[in-house]
Amino acid sequence: MKKKHFLVFVLCAIASSASALDAGAKPLPATGTVQVAFTPEEDATGLIVKALRDANKTVRVLVYSFTSNEISFALIEAKRRGLDVQVIADAEQIRRLEYNKVGLMHQAGVRVWLDEQHQSAHNKVMVIDGDSASPTIVTGSMNFTYSGQFKNAENVLILRGNKPLADAYSANWQRHHNHATPYRP
Repeated sequence: MKKKHFLVFVLCAIASSASALDAGAKPLPATGTVQVAFTPEEDATGLIVKALRDANKTVRVLVYSFTSNEISFALIEAKRRGLDVQVIADAEQIRRLEYNKVGLMHQAGVRVWLDEQHQSAHNKVMVIDGDSASPTIVTGSMNFTYSGQFKNAENVLILRGNKPLADAYSANWQRHHNHATPYRP
C-alpha cells in the first residue's frame, strides 16, 4: 500500500512540475509571414543568407554547431555593412569542432560569447532587426553546418513581421547573454 501511495505522489509531482513549466509559455499572435525549407532537398542555407543580407541594424544568433562558410560569411558581411552582429555559441561544440567558424567571425569583429551554463546550448536561432517593426526570426532544427544543409533531414523556418515573437526570442537571447562568457581564441 505504501508503494502505491508513493507512486501516486511521484506521478502527481511530475504532473504538477510539467504544468508549471508550461505556465510561462503564453500564446503569441500569428502575424507576418512564414517561409520553410527542408534539407537536403531545399536550400535552407540560401534562405538564411538572404535573410542576413536583408538585415538593416542588428543580428543576434544562438547556435549549437557552426561550420557553414556561407552563413559565417553572411554574418561577417553584415558586420562590415555596419550592423551590430552578436553570436552566442555552445562552448563544448565550438571547442570540439575543428572547422567551426566562430574564430573567423571573432577575427572579423563579430562579438562572440560562449554558453557554458547548459549541458547543451542547442538553439539554432537568429533574431534579425528584433527592435524594428518588421523583425525576422530564423529557427528550426538545422545546425549551421554543411551536414545540416547537405546530409541531414532538417528544417528551417523564416518568420517575418511578428514583433511579439521577436520580443520573446530577443528576451531569450538576452537571458543566455547574461551568463555567457566572451570568446577567447
